[in-house]
Amino acid sequence: MSESGPAEDLRIGAHVTVLGGMRNGKYPHGNSLLVEGLEESLVIDPSLSLSARASVPRVDRVINSHCHEDHIAGNYLFPSAPWLVHELDLLGLRSLDGMMTIYGYPGPADDYFRKALVGEFHYRPRADAEGFADARVFDLGGVTVRVIHAPGHTRGHCCLAIEPDGVLYLGDIDLTSFGPYYGDAWSSLADFERTLATVGALEARRYATFHHIGVIDGRDQFRARLDRFAEVIRVRERRLVEFLAEPRTLDEIVAHRFVYRPGDAVSYADAVELRSMSQHLDRLIAGGRVLEVESRRYLAI
Repeated sequence: MSESGPAEDLRIGAHVTVLGGMRNGKYPHGNSLLVEGLEESLVIDPSLSLSARASVPRVDRVINSHCHEDHIAGNYLFPSAPWLVHELDLLGLRSLDGMMTIYGYPGPADDYFRKALVGEFHYRPRADAEGFADARVFDLGGVTVRVIHAPGHTRGHCCLAIEPDGVLYLGDIDLTSFGPYYGDAWSSLADFERTLATVGALEARRYATFHHIGVIDGRDQFRARLDRFAEVIRVRERRLVEFLAEPRTLDEIVAHRFVYRPGDAVSYADAVELRSMSQHLDRLIAGGRVLEVESRRYLAI
């Protein structure tokens, strides 16, 4: 796949093609999947990169692994096809207010992201968007796409198993060095960790991610990358405990940056740091490793 400029497609099974994202699928781009059966075809997570193509494939359905801006940025290119997402994320496809509820950003970050969704990510609400549940199977004729609910990143985040090709699409379990993202109002650290354990036990011939890593061959390579991905959670928590060797306020924790790097120009970084590290704090307090010495001031013990 191309690091910049026109994206390249990659056939990864008899029925599955990766519609390569620009910059190797680095955010805000991504690598979409086209799945073609004898009777129907569908596209999974139409990315921003599809907007730059001279044409897009004709499909019978659009499936979103979850409702985040980069995974639905190309939905608008398929106005005649039904759009589907897990029922727990459905409100995000149906209205802009519903989308912002999933993020839960306060004040200026909310204002910025509303504009970015419409202006940069081509957000279009679909009142007739459809929800699906865990274990739903889409039969395309000789090809099936099975839903595996994998919450944590969002409440409705899903992986998709495509047979007979033996492809497991991981969505935003993207195996990058950035690590798991659980910084929105509808994200959950505990759910993400349970999901990682569940997904780690799944067998596939090839594993496909939306961002950057792309396609991984074989379970051994997948498990090695998954372990490194999961380790980022433990590193963040270890760094937080070290930072709390002396009393720190919640504002100081947010400013220190445990998810993003200091200086990263991310308009919603403070909101993400607050949501992410508050979850770590809650379990450290529950486990007796951190004490709230006064309101919103914490010390490792």
